[in-house]
Amino acid sequence: MLVLVGLLWVLELVDLLTSLDLDAYGIRPRELAGLPGIVLAPFLHLGFVHLIANTSALLVLGALLAWSTRHLWVVTVGVVLLGGVGVWLFGGSHTVVVGASGVVYGYAAFLTVYGFAARRFGQVLIGLLVVALYGGLLWGVLPLRPGVSWQGHLFGALAGVVLALWLGRRDRATRAAAR
Repeated sequence: MLVLVGLLWVLELVDLLTSLDLDAYGIRPRELAGLPGIVLAPFLHLGFVHLIANTSALLVLGALLAWSTRHLWVVTVGVVLLGGVGVWLFGGSHTVVVGASGVVYGYAAFLTVYGFAARRFGQVLIGLLVVALYGGLLWGVLPLRPGVSWQGHLFGALAGVVLALWLGRRDRATRAAAR
């Protein structure tokens, strides 16, 4: 997680100190030229305030995910791709979506649902802790704040739920088969 977050900070510094305008490479919904943004958008931010807002949640939720499951990279890639495709298909016209908040929402949703799908008590407790600490994220999936991609939050969270159900059920079946 430290390497991933470090990369986000380096890219924001490059964006700030050069004329590259990296934010232009975010997701542009329903534009073919915006397809690369599906992969690139989580690495780009609209300044340091935006990046700081995502950094602490990424570190905490990513650490919980890495510590409690072996699925950190599958969940990360899955949330980026599934959530990004959702934003590309259903995001606001004539917008550019950037930021790692979709990944934050994906991690939170995954951690909340995984324990129930895997039927693991410790994981359920982690999910309840995530709800207690980050339950306010729920408001971010609603179109309440202009300029904030609620679609990125929503599709990141939905991707996290889908991955939690898939991986949780798979892990539960693997444990059952090993008995």
